[in-house]
Amino acid sequence: MRIASTQFHATMNTALQSATERAENILQKMASGKRFLLPSENPVANVRLARLEREEATLDQYRDNIATLRNRLAESEAFLTSITADMLSVRDLLTWAANGSNTSEDVAAMAASMQPIMDSLFYTANSRNAEGRYVFSGTATDTPAVSYDPTAPVGARYTFTGNEEAQLVVVSDGVTQAANVPLPEIAALLNQLDAARESLSAPGVNVNDPAVRAAVTAALDGLDAAIASVSARIAGIGGAQNILETLDANHANVSLSNRQAALTIGQLDYADAAVKLNGYMTAVQATQKAYGAVSRLSLFEVI
Repeated sequence: MRIASTQFHATMNTALQSATERAENILQKMASGKRFLLPSENPVANVRLARLEREEATLDQYRDNIATLRNRLAESEAFLTSITADMLSVRDLLTWAANGSNTSEDVAAMAASMQPIMDSLFYTANSRNAEGRYVFSGTATDTPAVSYDPTAPVGARYTFTGNEEAQLVVVSDGVTQAANVPLPEIAALLNQLDAARESLSAPGVNVNDPAVRAAVTAALDGLDAAIASVSARIAGIGGAQNILETLDANHANVSLSNRQAALTIGQLDYADAAVKLNGYMTAVQATQKAYGAVSRLSLFEVI
Protein backbone atom coordinates (compact mmCIF):
# COMPACT_ATOMS: atom_id res chain seq x y z
CA MET A 1 0.00 0.00 0.00
CA ARG A 2 1.34 3.40 -0.97
CA ILE A 3 1.14 6.41 1.36
CA ALA A 4 1.19 9.83 -0.15
CA SER A 5 4.02 12.07 0.98
CA THR A 6 1.55 14.74 2.15
CA GLN A 7 -0.33 12.24 4.32
CA PHE A 8 2.93 10.92 5.76
CA HIS A 9 4.19 14.38 6.69
CA ALA A 10 0.83 15.33 8.24
CA THR A 11 0.71 12.15 10.30
CA MET A 12 4.27 12.57 11.56
CA ASN A 13 3.72 16.24 12.40
CA THR A 14 0.58 15.36 14.36
CA ALA A 15 2.44 12.69 16.30
CA LEU A 16 5.33 15.03 17.05
CA GLN A 17 3.00 17.83 18.12
CA SER A 18 0.99 15.53 20.40
CA ALA A 19 4.07 14.13 22.12
CA THR A 20 5.59 17.60 22.49
CA GLU A 21 2.39 19.03 24.00
CA ARG A 22 2.25 16.20 26.54
CA ALA A 23 5.88 16.80 27.48
CA GLU A 24 5.25 20.54 27.84
CA ASN A 25 2.18 19.83 29.98
CA ILE A 26 4.24 17.68 32.32
CA LEU A 27 6.96 20.35 32.48
CA GLN A 28 4.38 22.99 33.42
CA LYS A 29 3.00 20.75 36.14
CA MET A 30 6.49 20.11 37.49
CA ALA A 31 7.18 23.85 37.52
CA SER A 32 3.95 24.68 39.36
CA GLY A 33 3.80 21.60 41.57
CA LYS A 34 0.13 21.15 40.67
CA ARG A 35 -1.38 17.85 39.62
CA PHE A 36 -4.06 19.55 37.54
CA LEU A 37 -3.54 22.65 35.42
CA LEU A 38 -7.13 22.77 34.15
CA PRO A 39 -10.38 21.98 36.03
CA SER A 40 -11.41 19.70 33.18
CA GLU A 41 -8.56 17.31 33.97
CA ASN A 42 -10.37 16.20 37.16
CA PRO A 43 -13.60 18.13 37.90
CA VAL A 44 -14.31 16.30 41.18
CA ALA A 45 -10.83 16.98 42.59
CA ASN A 46 -11.04 20.63 41.55
CA VAL A 47 -14.38 21.05 43.31
CA ARG A 48 -12.85 19.60 46.47
CA LEU A 49 -9.84 21.92 46.18
CA ALA A 50 -12.10 24.94 45.67
CA ARG A 51 -14.08 23.99 48.78
CA LEU A 52 -10.88 23.64 50.80
CA GLU A 53 -9.60 27.01 49.56
CA ARG A 54 -12.89 28.67 50.49
CA GLU A 55 -12.82 27.14 53.97
CA GLU A 56 -9.17 28.14 54.38
CA ALA A 57 -10.00 31.75 53.49
CA THR A 58 -12.79 31.74 56.09
CA LEU A 59 -10.47 30.32 58.75
CA ASP A 60 -7.87 32.97 57.94
CA GLN A 61 -10.51 35.66 58.48
CA TYR A 62 -11.58 34.10 61.78
CA ARG A 63 -7.96 33.99 62.98
CA ASP A 64 -7.38 37.61 61.92
CA ASN A 65 -10.52 38.61 63.84
CA ILE A 66 -9.32 36.70 66.90
CA ALA A 67 -5.88 38.33 66.80
CA THR A 68 -7.40 41.82 66.57
CA LEU A 69 -9.97 41.03 69.24
CA ARG A 70 -7.37 39.70 71.67
CA ASN A 71 -5.37 42.91 71.29
CA ARG A 72 -8.45 45.03 71.97
CA LEU A 73 -9.41 42.98 75.02
CA ALA A 74 -5.86 43.16 76.38
CA GLU A 75 -5.97 46.94 75.94
CA SER A 76 -9.31 47.16 77.76
CA GLU A 77 -7.99 44.92 80.54
CA ALA A 78 -5.01 47.25 81.07
CA PHE A 79 -7.30 50.28 81.37
CA LEU A 80 -9.66 48.45 83.73
CA THR A 81 -6.74 47.40 85.91
CA SER A 82 -5.69 51.05 86.15
CA ILE A 83 -9.26 52.05 87.05
CA THR A 84 -9.36 49.39 89.76
CA ALA A 85 -6.09 50.69 91.24
CA ASP A 86 -7.49 54.24 91.34
CA MET A 87 -10.71 53.07 92.99
CA LEU A 88 -8.75 51.18 95.66
CA SER A 89 -6.65 54.28 96.31
CA VAL A 90 -9.64 56.55 96.76
CA ARG A 91 -11.32 53.91 98.92
CA ASP A 92 -8.34 53.95 101.25
CA LEU A 93 -8.68 57.73 101.54
CA LEU A 94 -12.41 57.56 102.29
CA THR A 95 -11.92 54.80 104.83
CA TRP A 96 -9.31 56.93 106.53
CA ALA A 97 -11.53 60.00 106.34
CA ALA A 98 -14.41 58.10 107.96
CA ASN A 99 -12.38 57.85 111.15
CA GLY A 100 -14.14 60.18 113.58
CA SER A 101 -10.88 61.22 115.23
CA ASN A 102 -9.62 63.17 112.18
CA THR A 103 -9.47 66.96 112.36
CA SER A 104 -11.11 69.15 109.72
CA GLU A 105 -7.65 70.00 108.35
CA ASP A 106 -6.80 66.30 107.97
CA VAL A 107 -10.07 65.59 106.24
CA ALA A 108 -9.66 68.58 103.91
CA ALA A 109 -6.23 67.28 102.91
CA MET A 110 -7.76 63.88 102.15
CA ALA A 111 -10.48 65.54 100.07
CA ALA A 112 -7.83 67.43 98.11
CA SER A 113 -6.04 64.13 97.43
CA MET A 114 -9.25 62.66 96.04
CA GLN A 115 -9.50 65.12 93.13
CA PRO A 116 -6.44 63.88 91.16
CA ILE A 117 -7.66 60.31 91.54
CA MET A 118 -11.12 61.29 90.31
CA ASP A 119 -9.51 63.05 87.35
CA SER A 120 -7.54 59.89 86.61
CA LEU A 121 -10.74 57.82 86.73
CA PHE A 122 -12.46 60.28 84.40
CA TYR A 123 -9.65 60.32 81.83
CA THR A 124 -9.11 56.56 81.92
CA ALA A 125 -12.84 55.95 81.43
CA ASN A 126 -12.54 58.15 78.32
CA SER A 127 -9.49 56.34 76.95
CA ARG A 128 -9.15 55.99 73.19
CA ASN A 129 -7.54 53.31 71.08
CA ALA A 130 -4.96 53.81 68.32
CA GLU A 131 -7.78 54.68 65.89
CA GLY A 132 -9.07 57.47 68.11
CA ARG A 133 -12.18 55.50 69.16
CA TYR A 134 -13.44 55.64 72.73
CA VAL A 135 -12.86 52.26 74.35
CA PHE A 136 -15.64 52.23 76.97
CA SER A 137 -18.49 53.94 75.06
CA GLY A 138 -20.17 50.79 73.74
CA THR A 139 -20.95 51.20 70.05
CA ALA A 140 -20.94 55.02 70.33
CA THR A 141 -17.19 55.03 69.79
CA ASP A 142 -17.12 58.66 68.64
CA THR A 143 -18.65 59.84 71.93
CA PRO A 144 -16.84 60.04 75.29
CA ALA A 145 -17.96 57.40 77.76
CA VAL A 146 -18.30 59.99 80.54
CA SER A 147 -19.05 63.71 80.16
CA TYR A 148 -18.44 66.39 82.77
CA ASP A 149 -20.54 69.51 83.26
CA PRO A 150 -19.00 71.92 85.80
CA THR A 151 -22.18 74.01 85.88
CA ALA A 152 -24.31 71.11 87.12
CA PRO A 153 -24.93 70.67 90.86
CA VAL A 154 -22.57 68.50 92.89
CA GLY A 155 -23.53 64.85 92.54
CA ALA A 156 -24.82 65.31 88.99
CA ARG A 157 -21.81 66.67 87.10
CA TYR A 158 -20.80 63.37 85.52
CA THR A 159 -22.97 61.63 82.93
CA PHE A 160 -22.54 58.40 81.02
CA THR A 161 -22.86 59.48 77.39
CA GLY A 162 -21.96 56.20 75.69
CA ASN A 163 -24.20 53.14 75.41
CA GLU A 164 -24.09 49.56 76.64
CA GLU A 165 -24.37 47.87 73.25
CA ALA A 166 -21.82 45.20 72.33
CA GLN A 167 -19.49 45.33 69.35
CA LEU A 168 -19.77 41.70 68.25
CA VAL A 169 -16.95 40.08 66.28
CA VAL A 170 -17.37 36.76 64.45
CA VAL A 171 -14.66 34.36 65.67
CA SER A 172 -16.04 31.05 64.38
CA ASP A 173 -19.01 29.62 62.54
CA GLY A 174 -22.00 30.97 64.48
CA VAL A 175 -19.80 32.21 67.35
CA THR A 176 -19.36 35.89 68.24
CA GLN A 177 -17.46 37.69 70.99
CA ALA A 178 -17.93 41.22 72.30
CA ALA A 179 -14.92 43.41 71.59
CA ASN A 180 -15.89 46.25 73.92
CA VAL A 181 -16.49 46.75 77.65
CA PRO A 182 -18.97 49.57 78.44
CA LEU A 183 -18.54 51.34 81.81
CA PRO A 184 -21.83 53.02 82.73
CA GLU A 185 -21.12 52.64 86.47
CA ILE A 186 -18.15 55.04 86.42
CA ALA A 187 -20.30 58.15 85.96
CA ALA A 188 -22.46 57.28 88.97
CA LEU A 189 -19.37 56.52 91.04
CA LEU A 190 -17.73 59.83 90.11
CA ASN A 191 -20.88 61.67 91.19
CA GLN A 192 -20.81 59.91 94.57
CA LEU A 193 -17.12 60.67 95.00
CA ASP A 194 -17.69 64.27 93.99
CA ALA A 195 -20.40 64.64 96.64
CA ALA A 196 -18.17 63.07 99.30
CA ARG A 197 -15.22 65.24 98.30
CA GLU A 198 -17.39 68.37 98.49
CA SER A 199 -18.62 67.44 101.96
CA LEU A 200 -15.13 66.64 103.24
CA SER A 201 -13.60 69.82 101.88
CA ALA A 202 -16.08 72.17 103.61
CA PRO A 203 -14.39 74.52 106.15
CA GLY A 204 -14.55 73.17 109.70
CA VAL A 205 -16.07 69.88 108.54
CA ASN A 206 -16.94 67.32 111.18
CA VAL A 207 -16.82 63.76 109.89
CA ASN A 208 -19.24 62.72 112.62
CA ASP A 209 -21.91 64.96 111.12
CA PRO A 210 -24.69 62.64 109.83
CA ALA A 211 -24.82 64.36 106.42
CA VAL A 212 -21.05 64.08 105.93
CA ARG A 213 -20.97 60.51 107.14
CA ALA A 214 -23.87 59.64 104.82
CA ALA A 215 -21.98 61.08 101.83
CA VAL A 216 -18.83 59.15 102.76
CA THR A 217 -20.78 55.92 103.35
CA ALA A 218 -22.57 56.28 100.00
CA ALA A 219 -19.24 56.81 98.25
CA LEU A 220 -17.72 53.76 99.95
CA ASP A 221 -20.74 51.63 98.99
CA GLY A 222 -20.50 52.92 95.44
CA LEU A 223 -16.80 52.12 95.35
CA ASP A 224 -17.37 48.57 96.59
CA ALA A 225 -20.05 48.00 93.93
CA ALA A 226 -17.89 49.52 91.17
CA ILE A 227 -14.80 47.55 92.21
CA ALA A 228 -16.83 44.33 92.14
CA SER A 229 -18.29 45.22 88.74
CA VAL A 230 -14.96 46.16 87.17
CA SER A 231 -13.28 43.08 88.69
CA ALA A 232 -16.00 40.92 87.15
CA ARG A 233 -15.37 42.56 83.77
CA ILE A 234 -11.64 41.87 84.08
CA ALA A 235 -12.41 38.24 84.93
CA GLY A 236 -14.75 38.12 81.93
CA ILE A 237 -11.99 39.39 79.67
CA GLY A 238 -9.67 36.70 81.03
CA GLY A 239 -12.26 34.03 80.29
CA ALA A 240 -12.82 35.43 76.80
CA GLN A 241 -9.08 35.40 76.15
CA ASN A 242 -8.93 31.73 77.10
CA ILE A 243 -11.84 30.89 74.80
CA LEU A 244 -10.28 32.86 71.94
CA GLU A 245 -6.97 31.07 72.44
CA THR A 246 -8.73 27.70 72.26
CA LEU A 247 -10.68 28.73 69.16
CA ASP A 248 -7.53 29.98 67.47
CA ALA A 249 -5.77 26.69 68.19
CA ASN A 250 -8.76 24.77 66.78
CA HIS A 251 -8.76 26.92 63.65
CA ALA A 252 -5.02 26.33 63.24
CA ASN A 253 -5.51 22.56 63.48
CA VAL A 254 -8.35 22.60 60.95
CA SER A 255 -6.27 24.81 58.65
CA LEU A 256 -3.36 22.40 58.86
CA SER A 257 -5.67 19.50 58.04
CA ASN A 258 -7.07 21.41 55.06
CA ARG A 259 -3.61 22.17 53.72
CA GLN A 260 -2.59 18.54 54.03
CA ALA A 261 -5.77 17.45 52.24
CA ALA A 262 -5.14 20.03 49.50
CA LEU A 263 -1.60 18.70 49.04
CA THR A 264 -2.87 15.13 48.84
CA ILE A 265 -5.46 16.07 46.23
CA GLY A 266 -3.65 18.67 44.18
CA GLN A 267 0.09 18.19 44.65
CA LEU A 268 2.00 16.66 41.77
CA ASP A 269 3.70 13.30 42.21
CA TYR A 270 7.13 14.24 40.88
CA ALA A 271 8.34 10.65 40.57
CA ASP A 272 5.37 9.70 38.41
CA ALA A 273 5.69 12.95 36.43
CA ALA A 274 9.38 12.28 35.79
CA VAL A 275 8.59 8.81 34.43
CA LYS A 276 5.90 10.21 32.15
CA LEU A 277 8.14 13.04 30.98
CA ASN A 278 10.90 10.57 30.14
CA GLY A 279 8.42 8.50 28.15
CA TYR A 280 7.14 11.48 26.21
CA MET A 281 10.64 12.73 25.47
CA THR A 282 11.64 9.26 24.28
CA ALA A 283 8.56 9.17 22.04
CA VAL A 284 9.44 12.57 20.61
CA GLN A 285 13.01 11.53 19.91
CA ALA A 286 11.93 8.23 18.37
CA THR A 287 9.36 9.92 16.17
CA GLN A 288 11.90 12.49 15.03
CA LYS A 289 14.42 9.77 14.15
CA ALA A 290 11.81 7.73 12.31
CA TYR A 291 10.60 10.82 10.51
CA GLY A 292 14.10 11.72 9.44
CA ALA A 293 14.97 8.22 8.33
CA VAL A 294 11.79 7.76 6.30
CA SER A 295 12.08 11.23 4.78
CA ARG A 296 15.49 10.32 3.32
CA LEU A 297 14.14 7.21 1.54
CA SER A 298 13.66 7.39 -2.23
CA LEU A 299 12.24 4.98 -4.81
CA PHE A 300 15.18 5.66 -7.04
CA GLU A 301 17.45 4.00 -4.48
CA VAL A 302 15.71 0.65 -4.95
CA ILE A 303 15.26 0.73 -8.71
